[in-house]
Amino acid sequence: MNFGTLVIAAGIFGLLSFTCLAVAIGSEYWYIIDVDEVFNSTWEFTSSHSGLWRIYEEKNGNYHDLSFYMDLSEHSEQVQHFLNLHRVIVIILPISLVLLVFGGIFGLVGSLSHSYCILTAVATYFLICSLFTLSGVGVYVSYSQQTLDELRRLESAELLAHVHVSYGWSLAMACLSYSLEVATGALLGMAAWLAHGQRQRESAATPSVA
Repeated sequence: MNFGTLVIAAGIFGLLSFTCLAVAIGSEYWYIIDVDEVFNSTWEFTSSHSGLWRIYEEKNGNYHDLSFYMDLSEHSEQVQHFLNLHRVIVIILPISLVLLVFGGIFGLVGSLSHSYCILTAVATYFLICSLFTLSGVGVYVSYSQQTLDELRRLESAELLAHVHVSYGWSLAMACLSYSLEVATGALLGMAAWLAHGQRQRESAATPSVA
């Protein structure tokens, strides 16, 4: 690949990673609870799907907001732990989204200048962004698993046999964004290597021209 192809591919991947993460953060299919139809009409739990900001109950069509500013003092220690984990998630992932915007700006500057140093720094920057996204996804998976374990502790196995939980496409979009961020960083790193090689060849050719 030549330099132009690499930076264009990196730009496309970077834009796609931003789009995927923005869609993931704004959508409500991170976690899906599917309750068998018979129990869905009588049990306190209903089929639902949730995002980072609210939960949608399919039985009555209601939304329940997950407030970041919820008062923790009136909740048990376990609930406070879950709410704190949720706060970590809704901080890390939006920060990663903002970092991607700056990464796109810096990447454009480095591509136009053919600067080895800037491109290397931006490649490293995107890899750091990917760690933010990966951390947010990892904390969410841990948070979901812990809440499921707590539900299993509180409810009987007979009732839980009628409840099916799964991760939704919103989480898949966040994972895809992470992969695209890594790919963007790798492509920019390759572009930086090509720019460095081209600069060295130009420097070596300068004395012979003189």
